[in-house]
Amino acid sequence: MNNEIEKKLWDAANDLRANSELSSTQYSTPVLGLIFLKHADYIFEKTKKEINRDNPTPLHFQEKGVLFLPEEARYSHLLNLPEGTNIGQKINDAMDLIEKENQDLKDLLPKNYTIFDNDLLANLLKTFDFEIPGGDVFGKIYEFFLGKFAMTEGQGGGEFFTPTSLVKLIVEIIEPYHGKILDPACGSGGMFVQCANFIKINNKSVNDELSCDGQEKTGKTINLAEMNLAVHGIEGDIKQGNTFYEDNHNSVGKYDFVMANPPFNVDMSKVDPAKVKGDPRWPLGIPTSGKANYLWIQAFWSALNEKGRAGFVMANSASDARGIDTEIRRKLIERDAVDVMIAISSNFFYTVTLPCTLWFLDNDKKNTDRKGKVLFIDARDIYHQVDRAHREFIPAQIQEIANIVRSYRKEEGAKPYEDVKGLCKVATIKEIEDQGWSLNPGRYVGVKDREEAEDFDFEAELEEYNEELQELNVQSKELEEQINLNVNKLLGVD
Repeated sequence: MNNEIEKKLWDAANDLRANSELSSTQYSTPVLGLIFLKHADYIFEKTKKEINRDNPTPLHFQEKGVLFLPEEARYSHLLNLPEGTNIGQKINDAMDLIEKENQDLKDLLPKNYTIFDNDLLANLLKTFDFEIPGGDVFGKIYEFFLGKFAMTEGQGGGEFFTPTSLVKLIVEIIEPYHGKILDPACGSGGMFVQCANFIKINNKSVNDELSCDGQEKTGKTINLAEMNLAVHGIEGDIKQGNTFYEDNHNSVGKYDFVMANPPFNVDMSKVDPAKVKGDPRWPLGIPTSGKANYLWIQAFWSALNEKGRAGFVMANSASDARGIDTEIRRKLIERDAVDVMIAISSNFFYTVTLPCTLWFLDNDKKNTDRKGKVLFIDARDIYHQVDRAHREFIPAQIQEIANIVRSYRKEEGAKPYEDVKGLCKVATIKEIEDQGWSLNPGRYVGVKDREEAEDFDFEAELEEYNEELQELNVQSKELEEQINLNVNKLLGVD
């Protein structure tokens, strides 16, 4: 039922966008704002019935953790405005009124509805006036629209949205049942949402179990995140800042969980060395050239408390990066912080085709029988083909991968762990040292025997080799640039 609602709303909204001559970037935030407004109205009306008294005050709603909506901000009021009314201005006014009554939302809600043609906006309001099967549907619709907008906005969309199936896998592996969680590159807040879903499945209150802190560089993206948390009923503290230079949550040693999909492969030439020098978040060293991936990795690790776990998305090249990156990686491995490494196929992201790697850190691992070991999983053959250009994990595949980790950790109810050639391998720190401190799963799990590959697909195999070739070409270009830089320094050329 929810899928039908999502598709119907998206098709209608997308048709309206096509007739508006607005770009997806202009269109996305106002549409998401209407989903937020419809959700707030639904919860307000439901709570008003529960309060069951004449003229309930804002305080009555605040006591129940619900946004108070003045009459002029009610969805039904906007839907029934007299003909000829400037609807865009009225919605802007409604957003202003909501912010005045709910200071936590100050300056967060979209107020650019006058860019819409009046008739188009009236149709959009009617489109989103659908029968609601339950309150949770809004979070799913909002998440669905975020993903769709990420696809249509291209590179810009990748800055605020991480594919849901990847986030779900990260959550299943770090298991955030209770505690403080940080996402220092939080985008639209998808990591928090999936953590909340994980808690709800276990029949617990999200806001009783989790404390969510985020940081994001872009103000517009923070607005998307705040609305996303609101429609999911999640309390969170998201601050604006460039994580390379600002640690607005004083994160060091503070968190039970860290999750992130950072903008990886940022060139170190774009990072101000004076601003990162002396920061306690980089205890293992600061890259002097190449990419800034190991600034991110250390930011995640240093934020963990003594039993903390982290799960994050990272460029494949970081697993084998040379120079000072190798030294930083060695120190991280020798401190027994690295727990699980998972290689992911290409085409999981909407904006880039290259494959990626999921990293999992665990500061408590050294106190278990996993001490001195790392689990490597090559999941590049595990995916569901959504269309020609996009892949994802279906729920069964998420559980398949997560169950390997549960077996490795000897969790209650898990099957005994076994290495499987071409899929998973537990390696010792000595074995990793022998591989030059590489954390590339492909170096450890080996290649599945041809006899074992019952459904061998030549085209898929060729595509995999092509992916590896692309990754090697990227690394080759980086090395070439570094060599040229070093030669120019030796020659005194600027």
